[in-house]
Amino acid sequence: MESATKFRLVVFSAKQYDRFFFDIAASESHKTLYDIEYLDFALNSETAPLARGYDAVCVFVNDTLEKDTLKILHTNGVRAILLRCAGFNHVDLVAAGELGLFVAHVPAYSPEAVAEFAIALVQTLNRKTHRAFNRVRESNFNIEGLIGTTLNGKTVGIVGVGRIGLATARIFNGFGCKMLAYDVNENPDFAQYGSFVGLEQLLAESDIVSLHCPLTDSTRHLISTKTLSIMKPGALLVNTSRGGLIDSTAVLESLKSHHLGGLALDVYEAERGLFYTDHSGKIIDDDVLMRLLTFPNVLICSHQGFFTKEALTEIANVTFANLSDFIERRPCPRSLVAGGHIDSSIGVQPVRL
Repeated sequence: MESATKFRLVVFSAKQYDRFFFDIAASESHKTLYDIEYLDFALNSETAPLARGYDAVCVFVNDTLEKDTLKILHTNGVRAILLRCAGFNHVDLVAAGELGLFVAHVPAYSPEAVAEFAIALVQTLNRKTHRAFNRVRESNFNIEGLIGTTLNGKTVGIVGVGRIGLATARIFNGFGCKMLAYDVNENPDFAQYGSFVGLEQLLAESDIVSLHCPLTDSTRHLISTKTLSIMKPGALLVNTSRGGLIDSTAVLESLKSHHLGGLALDVYEAERGLFYTDHSGKIIDDDVLMRLLTFPNVLICSHQGFFTKEALTEIANVTFANLSDFIERRPCPRSLVAGGHIDSSIGVQPVRL
């Protein structure tokens, strides 16, 4: 096929690892059918004109697809938006539907990857292995101040029991923890691990609270001054889902008052423009984030819970499967918007992920 007839795809926020796994997936999906361009910066209203002449764009969690951006994409000929992530809170689906755009995501890519990372954060924060590592590197073998707690017998609260939440519960259950869960749609598969309770009861009784729900209007700042006050004093809070679930200022105050025992974040509500980029030679003007980084009982990573070979392979393969469905005009089981219509199942599960 001549290059002029190739389907043109531009990938925004593309890192080297994205190129590696996408090139493999494209090759296995008849790469000769595609003309792929990789851009290392994010998609927003300012960069959207660069998609002119492309049939589809592929975006990640910190790209911004609000109404103005979507209009620019549509005006410049883009007809499909491929999300290489599960969450879609950064996309104005209503506007996409009005414009007749196709939008599809990757709803499940190795949920065990994120679940295992959540456990790694808990274990690191609880047993202070990150601090021990730094001490020993400086020939300091003193273990004073590194005491943790035994997970066996502790109560763990899972907020959002979809694929990732269930995988996390399965691992915590293996440690011998008592499991509680909250979800507006109770997953029957959780029954083998623990009990569903109300959110307030979960917060009040849990030694560890792990968030695994998407960001929606109903879950934004789910963890606030009010809900933090309900949590058991000294409890650990873990978020590997979406940063906006937590009011960062409220958490900062709870840490300062010694009510919250520890915080582990793989996501941050103001991460856009910060995460996935090297800022080591710059001054970061986010005072809340910088203050959080000074606490010895706070652990922050840069949204890497998904970052395994298996997950990246699945993301790339499913993205090209979604693209193939669009090109061939087949029904796509992972579409959020198709033919101008928003999938009717969206919003039915505002907590689950």
